[in-house]
Order: sequence, then C-alpha cells, then structure tokens
Amino acid sequence: MQRILSYMRKAIEDYKMIEDGDKIAVCLSGGKDSITMLHGFKALQRFYPKKFSIIAISIHPGFEFFDTRLLQNICDKLEVPLYIENSNIKEIVFDIRNEKNPCSLCANLRRGIINSVAIREGCNKIALGHNKDDVLETFMLNLLYTGSVNTFAPVSYMDRTKITLIRPLIYAKEKDTNRFVKQNNIQVMPKACPMDGNSKREDMKNMIYNIKRDIPKVEANLFGAITRNIKGWQKEDLLK
Repeated sequence: MQRILSYMRKAIEDYKMIEDGDKIAVCLSGGKDSITMLHGFKALQRFYPKKFSIIAISIHPGFEFFDTRLLQNICDKLEVPLYIENSNIKEIVFDIRNEKNPCSLCANLRRGIINSVAIREGCNKIALGHNKDDVLETFMLNLLYTGSVNTFAPVSYMDRTKITLIRPLIYAKEKDTNRFVKQNNIQVMPKACPMDGNSKREDMKNMIYNIKRDIPKVEANLFGAITRNIKGWQKEDLLK
C-alpha cells in the first residue's frame, strides 16, 4: 500500500487534485486499477491534511460476466457506499451498432452515466483509474491515429457539469496495481470487457514493449516529454 500511496499522493499534490470538503466519486470497474485506487483513497483519508469523502460508482454494461457481488463485497469491507447503475451499453455498442472499434463509444456512454450519478449524489469530483501505462498508450494512439500530440490530462474541469475529473494513478504503472491486488489477495474481475486484449490500445502496449528492447528508457522519455510539453500536464499552468 505504501508504494501506491506514494504515487497517489505525489500526483494529488503535483496537480492539486483534492481540496477540503471534496466529495469524490471513485469509478469502480472491477479491474485492478480501479480497485487499487479505491483502497488508496480509503487509506489516504486516514492521514491526508485535506478532508474529503468518497463514494464508489460502477456502471453495469449488461455483460453476463459483470460481477456486482464482487464490487459490493469490496466496498462493504472498505465501508464505502457503492452505487451500481444498470445500462444498455452492451446492447447499443455490440448488438445494435456492432462497432468494430467499440472502445470510444463505450467510454462516452459510460462517462455520461457516471457524470449523472456523480451529480445526483452531490459529488464535485470524479476519480478515474488511468495509470502511467494508459498515459503512454493514449499518447501513442493519438499520435499515430489522429496525428495529434496529446493525451488525457491529470485534472480536467468540465464546464457543463461543473465536475472535475482527477486521475491519481498517473504515476503508478500497471505492474504496481497488479502487484498490489496479488499481494493483498484481492479478487478482481477476470474480464471487464470482451475487447480486453484485442484492441488498438493493446496494440500500443505491445508496440511500446517491443521498442523497449532497443530503447530501454523509452517509457521515461515519453513520459518526460508529456509532462514538459503538453498543455494540461504542465504544473505551472495549473498554478496560474
């Protein structure tokens, strides 16, 4: 837990993610990243100088394998309120639209539901479990498929909903969250989406892995370029 907490606290303080009185909706998908983030927030509450409250929100996409009991057990143990919202995402994305590349539409539908629940429950912030690997993979996706030099920001304010998105795991790698759940014998959903392991994001993961064979510091170099040069990642921009 100490390693995860150190990554989360650094991200939170670097990008001023938490203020006194925040009510944070933690997005809980059932994967290792979101489960680790929820445990991290619960532990952080015990000593962080700025007081905040948390709830967990999970969107049931309609897949048969989506295990709501697992999510409820995790939240019960942590004494965190859980709000599970049923949706027809599976029907829209896979049955009606039959999307060949469903990830973007699925994410947009999820985001809309999460925003609605967060507003309904009086939250002013939403926490997403994107890790450092996600940062780099999104950067490569944008570069290669859209020609833009960009990735998601650590903190994003949404004017329409008046809610702030925060990503406190941006300094933690996927192997860190994987290690956390294994060391603590925490069960995660073995499969959160039928596209797991078969998407463009997975292609980017494999590409970066292969590049590392010739350029061992490629991940550090890419992350350094992002934090130095992309607006929204530059800490001085957030302090103005």
